[in-house]
Amino acid sequence: MNNPVRMPGLGASRSVDTDAGLRAHMLGVFRNMGVGLVITGLVAFAIANTPALAAAIFGTPLKWVAIFAPLAFIFFFSFRIEKMTTAGARMAFWAFSAVMGVSMASLFLVFTGASIAQAFFSAAVMFLAMALWGYTTQRDLTKMGSFLIMGLIGILVAGLINLFIGSSAVAMVVSMLAVVIFTGLTAWDVQRIKSEYFAYAGHEMAAKMQVMGALSLYLNFVNLFQALLSLTGERE
Repeated sequence: MNNPVRMPGLGASRSVDTDAGLRAHMLGVFRNMGVGLVITGLVAFAIANTPALAAAIFGTPLKWVAIFAPLAFIFFFSFRIEKMTTAGARMAFWAFSAVMGVSMASLFLVFTGASIAQAFFSAAVMFLAMALWGYTTQRDLTKMGSFLIMGLIGILVAGLINLFIGSSAVAMVVSMLAVVIFTGLTAWDVQRIKSEYFAYAGHEMAAKMQVMGALSLYLNFVNLFQALLSLTGERE
């Protein structure tokens, strides 16, 4: 009976290949997210600095389209992602980022530039810290994620209701909860994206999961930024 020959370093080689693949996957996720944020910022800045366009959007009922269009895009992603090509999913994400830019242009009209920069920097630091923790921790964050999703649903409902009520106290509470929830969701989503890589590695779906992962992290960052700006921002 022949003894199997064990190739030296084979396990280490596979581990290196896996680590390289995961690293490339995560870089793809953050690269897509970064492009989305740049598109959002450029569109928001351009609209805010074009008075006629800003007035046409936010001084008319079109403002409701600007507010709710991003939500429609998210539902579109959820139901169509499996039928999209990777290129189609990426283009849809960038279109969504542009629509978010239209919605967020109002922030440049309400808050000072210094406040926006401060909130963005604070959000970036918190986001990166939690993303790193989610990537490196050995703790299973599944239960925390379930709790945070319930909290997310709660603040979304409260936020929509407050659009019509206009209570500053409710807005403050929602913003405070949003900071906690989206900070936690960042770590949970990063760990989830890692798990999905191992589930879909080698399949076309893996490339599309980069786009969906970018969307999740993009939403966490944008909502964290808006919550911090609402709490600490100085109005014009």
